[in-house]
Amino acid sequence: MSDVPSPDGMRLKINGKWLELDKDFIAKHPGGSVITQYRDADATHIFHAFHEGSASAYKQLKVLEKTKATEYPGDDPTEQFIVNPKEVNVYSYDITIEQEKKIVLNFEKLRQKIHDEGLMKIRPWFFARKVTETMSFMFLGFYLQYLGYYVASACSIALAWQQLGWLTHEFCHHQPFKNRRLNDLGSLFLGNFAQGFSRDWWKDKHNTHHAATNVIDQDGDIDLAPLVAMVPDDLLKYREPIETFVLKIVPYQHLYFTMMLPLLRFSWCSQSIVHVFTANGSEYLKDRKHALAEQIALIGHWIWVILQLYLLPTNFIRFVYFVITQCGAGFLVAHVVTYNHNSVDKFPENSRALNNFAALNIMGTRNMNPSPFIDWLWGGLNYQIEHHLFPTMPRPNLTRCSQLVKSFCKENNLPYMVDDYWTGYEENLRQLENMAKMVESKLQGSET
Repeated sequence: MSDVPSPDGMRLKINGKWLELDKDFIAKHPGGSVITQYRDADATHIFHAFHEGSASAYKQLKVLEKTKATEYPGDDPTEQFIVNPKEVNVYSYDITIEQEKKIVLNFEKLRQKIHDEGLMKIRPWFFARKVTETMSFMFLGFYLQYLGYYVASACSIALAWQQLGWLTHEFCHHQPFKNRRLNDLGSLFLGNFAQGFSRDWWKDKHNTHHAATNVIDQDGDIDLAPLVAMVPDDLLKYREPIETFVLKIVPYQHLYFTMMLPLLRFSWCSQSIVHVFTANGSEYLKDRKHALAEQIALIGHWIWVILQLYLLPTNFIRFVYFVITQCGAGFLVAHVVTYNHNSVDKFPENSRALNNFAALNIMGTRNMNPSPFIDWLWGGLNYQIEHHLFPTMPRPNLTRCSQLVKSFCKENNLPYMVDDYWTGYEENLRQLENMAKMVESKLQGSET
């Protein structure tokens, strides 16, 4: 790879043209740091996926093509065929340049067919119904608490928070409305105030996950060190004394992983608080711009949570209620978000797969078998492959989209992984056990 034009600048490729972006442009990018994941890579399809329906984004792209177009110095990295050696839980991405170009062209045809069938059209009434339905669970929880049915109330609140997670996810992907400001306001209310997760923190995390799905050291969703090691590269992170001590429990990670799932909400809430109250000092304009609104909404969330606990009759009931709501919501979210990607192999750092958007997301994702109940409980994320290929597609259109994607995979010799929950869960544990055995072997070797 050639050096970038400046220490803080970068080049990326869109529509066959290399663009040279400086530090100021990156800092003002509305999506924040996600753009840096495609340094020296082809960002054509991820651009379309993120900016579908945004006239201003396409207008800005035209300006960039006129003012920032450049020639890549030296060999074009997107035209270099490099095969990484196979490692534990890591793909050896070996799709040739010719195969890659065929997949890219066929994906363009699929994208056009998706548009022709109207599958990208907004469905505002669907989301109006879902918001009403989900907030009904929230108010049902309040009413059950008033009646004294505290466990049932806590369970209703936990379910509402999970369902709010899916709705916030959809508002952040600009699915409900064409007007992106309305989507941003919706995600601020549903995410920060009603659910307790920072909208901008989550978008940074999730958009990076979409941009570099299952790519080591780029996708934060697969970086669970020090408590969990997913790939051999994770072992390089165990340098500090405490981390070295934690490494000794990693050989048992496949045994304790399930017990970690309910803790997800504590993790995400704490990260949200840190992000929101440090956003004023962020290098990215969008974080500084939204800091106050995010802070007010998040404070509002915890005020009503604390008030709700205060209205309970005893400290014991308060404790039980808090555990059920927080851990229940954590488990309901975690059992979904750990299924789709953790159960399949990962891609090497700076993988050439970044130039092959369709293959990256299809090979790095597992779907869950659909049913009316699963479609509802999982918020459509059981169609995770389709969602990754078309993130702005409204949830009710994913079923038809899955039929088209299955045909695309068959035509292009790509896997289409869809399983029942237990199969995917076992694959997740198998990946963890693979690394556990590797760590145990290393520890035994160091002791001899």
